[in-house]
Amino acid sequence: MQESMDKIVVASTMPISIIIVGIGSADFTDMHKLDGDVVRVRDRWGNVARRDIVQFVEFSKFAGKPISSLAEEVLQELPG
Repeated sequence: MQESMDKIVVASTMPISIIIVGIGSADFTDMHKLDGDVVRVRDRWGNVARRDIVQFVEFSKFAGKPISSLAEEVLQELPG
């Protein structure tokens, strides 16, 4: 987890976005932390991600909904 956070902070300075889709009924607590919506991701040295580059979506929350709602959520944090 910490290595992932370190890499996200570095990547936040680059023109990249990361999309994670959680499949199944696992505990996705760590994925929500990587998303950085509540608290911006920090590396092990205390550096904060310059921008929120990760979008995490739980696939099961879109069961029975139009595929367009999943697509909209997945693409929500991509820059224009």
